[in-house]
Amino acid sequence: MEHCLRQTVIALRIADRVGVVERDRVATYYTALLANVYCHADAHEQAEWFGDDIVVKHGSYEPHVFEFMRMIGASERGLARARKVAAFPGQGVALFKSMYDTHTRLASQFAARIGLDDVTCRALRETYEQWDGKGGPRKLMGEEVSLPARIVQLADLTEVAYRRRGLDAAREYARRRRGRNFDPALADLFIAEAEELLVGIDAASSCWEDVIGAEPSLTPLVGGDDLDAVLEAMADLVDQKSPWMSGHSRGVANLALEAGLTSGLADDEVSALHRAGFLHDLGRLGISNAIWDKPGPLTPAEREHTRLHPYLTGRMLAGVPALARSRELAANHHERLEARVIPAASPRRI
Repeated sequence: MEHCLRQTVIALRIADRVGVVERDRVATYYTALLANVYCHADAHEQAEWFGDDIVVKHGSYEPHVFEFMRMIGASERGLARARKVAAFPGQGVALFKSMYDTHTRLASQFAARIGLDDVTCRALRETYEQWDGKGGPRKLMGEEVSLPARIVQLADLTEVAYRRRGLDAAREYARRRRGRNFDPALADLFIAEAEELLVGIDAASSCWEDVIGAEPSLTPLVGGDDLDAVLEAMADLVDQKSPWMSGHSRGVANLALEAGLTSGLADDEVSALHRAGFLHDLGRLGISNAIWDKPGPLTPAEREHTRLHPYLTGRMLAGVPALARSRELAANHHERLEARVIPAASPRRI
C-alpha cells in the first residue's frame, strides 16, 4: 500500500540532490507514479501459473527460486500440477521475460495517451533496464538508460527494502546492487544520504495533496472532454486485468451515459454518471485473478474478497475531490434498491 507514492517522494529527493534539469524532474515524478500502472497486464497468466498474481508481485522484489518453484501450479492438484511444473522452464520463463516488454510498453502508451511528454514516455519504457545491461526489454546499459528511469529504479527497490526491514537494510540493498541494477553514482548518493532521503517518508507519502505539491511544474490540467479521455484510458487500463473484461468499463460508461440522457438527468449528473462508469471497477485491481478468472463456483471466502472491490474503488478515488460524485456512484455500483448487496460474480459467469 502507498508504494508508488512513497517511491515518488524518494525519487524526487534524489533528483533534487542530483540537480536534474526541470524536464527530467517532471519525468521522474510521473515515472515514479506510473511505473507500475500496468503491472496487472498479465495477471491472468500469473494466476494460471502461480495461483495468486498478487502474491507473486509481492515476492518479486526479493525473489527466491525455491519459493517460486513451490508456487508453480498452486491452484492445481496431482498430475495437472506436475504437468505445469514440467512446462514452466519453457513456457513460464518465456512469460516472465515478456513482462519487461508488456508492462513498460503499455505504461509508456498510457502516458502518451493522457498527454505526458516524450521524456516521461521514454523513462517508463526503461524502468526494467539495468545499469549492467541485464534488464529488459532492450538490454540497455549504463547511461543508455535515461536518468529519470535510473532514479526511479533506485527509489522503487530501496523503498521496499526500507519498509520491510529498515534503514540499514535499504543501504545494504543499494550497496549489493550498485553497478548491477543501479547507477553507481546514484547508489553511492543513496548509501551516503539514506537517512535524509527516507526521513519522514510515512508522513510525506500519506497525504495525496503533499505528493501533488511536491511537483511545482505540475501544469497539465484536464477537464471536460479531456478529463473524459483520461478516464477512458483508465477504464481500458483496468479492464486489462482479465481477458474476460476487455471493453467492459467503457461499455458500462457508454450505457450509463445513454441511460442518463434518456432519463432526463441534469447535465452535471449525466457527466458524473458517465465518469462513474469508467471508474467503477478500479477496485478490481486489488483482487487476485485466481478469484476473478476462476471457472467454477466461488467459495464463501472468495465471494467476500470480491465484495471488497467497490470499497477499494472508493478508496482509490478518495483524494480526488473533483470526482466526488462519480466516486460515490462507483463505490455503490453493487448496491440494490432493497439495500441488498449483489454478490459479485466471476466474469465468466456474468
